[in-house]
Amino acid sequence: MLSEPRSGRLAAWGNALLAGLVSPDDAVLAIVGEDAVHRVAGLPGEPGPVGLTLALGRLRALGVTGLRVALPAPGHPLGLSGPPEFNARALDAQEAVVCRGAGLGLVPEVYEAGPEGDVHVEVVWHCLPVREAPPADVPSLGEAERELAEALREATEVLSRLDVAGSGPVAEAAVDAYRARAERGREVLAPGYPPRAVRVLELAQRVGLLISVAYENGHGGAVSASEMGARAEALRPVERTARRAQVAAFNAFVEERERGVR
Repeated sequence: MLSEPRSGRLAAWGNALLAGLVSPDDAVLAIVGEDAVHRVAGLPGEPGPVGLTLALGRLRALGVTGLRVALPAPGHPLGLSGPPEFNARALDAQEAVVCRGAGLGLVPEVYEAGPEGDVHVEVVWHCLPVREAPPADVPSLGEAERELAEALREATEVLSRLDVAGSGPVAEAAVDAYRARAERGREVLAPGYPPRAVRVLELAQRVGLLISVAYENGHGGAVSASEMGARAEALRPVERTARRAQVAAFNAFVEERERGVR
């Protein structure tokens, strides 16, 4: 939750490219980020994996008009619309991109090699058929913003009471890392996204920071089984809310186009 999902980068910058707001080179550079290379396998008409530039052009030719994000978790098919085969693969990856207008979806498979500190990362996006239907459980930006603010207040109260998300070197390092990452990722949503989507995504990342600090600090002061259970109970709905907000933010570009805002 501390950094944007790969599906978010692909959807955000892919949408900007489809709208003519960025060049193919700039879009691909932003999508790949710190990874070594991204390829797309299974595109209709292509016998093997192809690079992102060719893949995005081919998707446009196939009728894709927008890209949506899905961030599913067990018991929560967030952003998915079927069929079961695609949903299962997306759930395994915990993310996917759904292509509006062509009945296709993209699920990443990540390959890592090399020693710690010098890891070479390659990503293959598998193109699969999807059902053209409303995505599951995706809130509006307004709903996401309200839910996040409330979840952040409630979680902070509960976790502070359990002495889980308190201060300390680990928490302070996590906050510093978040701030540095936020400064580097100011354009993560790409040109063309509404300011409210940026606010919602930033708030979702703050909530994700709280969740990460709580887990990375071990059990904190929650030493009994009941206290550990209370912590998990507090974090579960907050994490769900943060994922829903991320999806709402990344999908805002397409949602506005469908409503005729742009």
